[in-house]
Amino acid sequence: MRRKNKPHSKITVLIGALCLLGIAHANAAGLLIADGGLGGVLEIQAQDVNVTINNGVAVTEITQTFLNMENRQVEALYTFPVPKGASVANFSMWINGKEVIGEVLEKERAREIYNSYKRVRRDPGLLEQVDYKTFEMRIFPIAAHAEQTVQIAYYQELDYDHDWGSYLYPLASSTRQDLSEQTSGRFALQFNVRSAVPIASMNSPSHPTEFEITRHSEQVYQASLELNNARLDKDIVIAYHMARPKTGFDLITSKQPNDDGFFALSLTAGDELAESNQGMDYVFLLDVSGSMANQGKLILSKDSIGAFINELSDRDRFEVMTFNVRPDLAFKALRPAIEGNKSEGIQYLTSKGARGGTLLNPAINTAYKYSDPDRPLNVVILSDGLSEQRERQTLLTLIANRPENARVFCIGVGNGVNRPLLEQLAKDSGGLAAFISRGDDFERNAKAFQRKLTRPAIQDVQVSIEGVGVSDRVLTSLPNLYHGCPLRVYGRYRQAGTAKIQLSGTINGVAFANTTTLEFPDIDSDNPEIERMWAWHKIDQLLKSADRTGSRKSAIDQVIQLGEAFSIVTEYTSFLVLENDEEYRRWKIERRNAQRVAGDRRAQANVRTELAAIRDRALNNIGPLAAGKPNVQNNPSASRPNQQQRPASQSRNLPLGNSRGGSGPIGPLFLLLVFGLKAAIRSKR
Repeated sequence: MRRKNKPHSKITVLIGALCLLGIAHANAAGLLIADGGLGGVLEIQAQDVNVTINNGVAVTEITQTFLNMENRQVEALYTFPVPKGASVANFSMWINGKEVIGEVLEKERAREIYNSYKRVRRDPGLLEQVDYKTFEMRIFPIAAHAEQTVQIAYYQELDYDHDWGSYLYPLASSTRQDLSEQTSGRFALQFNVRSAVPIASMNSPSHPTEFEITRHSEQVYQASLELNNARLDKDIVIAYHMARPKTGFDLITSKQPNDDGFFALSLTAGDELAESNQGMDYVFLLDVSGSMANQGKLILSKDSIGAFINELSDRDRFEVMTFNVRPDLAFKALRPAIEGNKSEGIQYLTSKGARGGTLLNPAINTAYKYSDPDRPLNVVILSDGLSEQRERQTLLTLIANRPENARVFCIGVGNGVNRPLLEQLAKDSGGLAAFISRGDDFERNAKAFQRKLTRPAIQDVQVSIEGVGVSDRVLTSLPNLYHGCPLRVYGRYRQAGTAKIQLSGTINGVAFANTTTLEFPDIDSDNPEIERMWAWHKIDQLLKSADRTGSRKSAIDQVIQLGEAFSIVTEYTSFLVLENDEEYRRWKIERRNAQRVAGDRRAQANVRTELAAIRDRALNNIGPLAAGKPNVQNNPSASRPNQQQRPASQSRNLPLGNSRGGSGPIGPLFLLLVFGLKAAIRSKR
């Protein structure tokens, strides 16, 4: 980890706008803005990003140094975007040359302590979550011409789709419209990936010529990017292609001695699901509210729907609807997907402009009227999801009361999309939600979407785990398993041993069941990030379940307890940074996050050491070999000296019917939007 000792005044931190999703312009993945009514942006001197992916879980650590260019002391607002599904694991700042790590407390208590220091101009810090996408922090004072270094770390699950794993570093996101997207110094990104499943290739769809990509072994790849004085206005996407044989389970665990363990169990579907020739009905809902006029979202959505309409089979039927505060229909009936109807539907879209507010409720209710009990109905919504907050409970009730044959698919358009709302609407209906970066490989992703619709979902999915004392499972009620969308089950286990894993469900109304075994270890310190990911998903599940009832009151105490125990910032807990350990003791605050961060960093250091050893072995045969020196490449134990080699994850195949092979790890990325982009991009060439 990078350390900097920079001269600057003492700092007071209140957190501000650490954006989970962003709005519009690039913000260089984190900016300090001189605030207090005086304006101005502190100059980015350097930004270093280290990403380590260990079997599908990415740990991202960003270190940034800013310079106050003004001849005055400033208060600064820190803004930072974190991608979807990410859990902020730590926020550090340097006070008098020393890193200070925060602790998570109940929000009101943290604010009370912070204010007591602020009155005497001492150095606490407070990180707060404002809403579903925004965190806030302030830094004061930053002296004239002084530098300030900050560091953030977050964990996330990688997106997978048909043998491709994709990582996105969000640069095309911002919490403010007036931010600079220029760094005056160096931007560097180091990307290391380790996978128990062999990696066939790696590339960057967003920056195909700027990355240096190196293969060190079948399981280990490395990529690096370095830019100087660069405009940071484009997401960075890295993708790697794997060769997993069949449908099955993958297991990652974390367990400390004499304590409960944690696990992440992933179920991935493969090509065993035969293509379906059944015709389907589609109602496409295009959001034409005023917010869709920004950043070309409406044009992008029109092109996407038009391209998909052109790909419908003549067995399919469709309707096109636009909506803001009320729905408007192209046909007022389902029409066969033949050429004349397709052209008319696309022409209808081109005439629509963006205006007014967003109300999803009337549009979804209208779409349900097209239900034919003899055919599947797919309601496909393209929207930025900025529906009125008072509509949320009504929408969830509407989804629960949908026709039996209906599924809702939500495509989030733009970086400011209300992800939690769209995800919840899709999941509750048995559909999917998707969010895509313009920097990704649209043609590759478009093919993945075709497979989702032409292969049936596995419904009524049940996964049981017996023999190791499993408890506190997240996702006890599982959604449908789509081709291209794995199911992940997080939980805790009490004892080590062999677990019996049973999968059951139905495909086209035909029941099936498969059983396998996996080993749950007594000690596993390689994947501590699983513990935070479990807690993050548990909190997310608690809040979404509470939202379905219309009140979060019953969930708040448990959310606070989990946030404090696992150091996770929520709408009800905050990070508090005090000047030193003595101040934490004065307020009787346990240093739980400091201990957790230390363990996380040890595990990450072990992974980096192992990757470095594999890299060195791979380099051994480059250049002349000195006479008499051993060829380290032929010594497998050299990758991890004095430690027993063992796989970092376990995998078991579960063929569903007649296996034809060729499946792969596939991820939570429903790609209708991308499918449309394929045609849209070609039309502009």
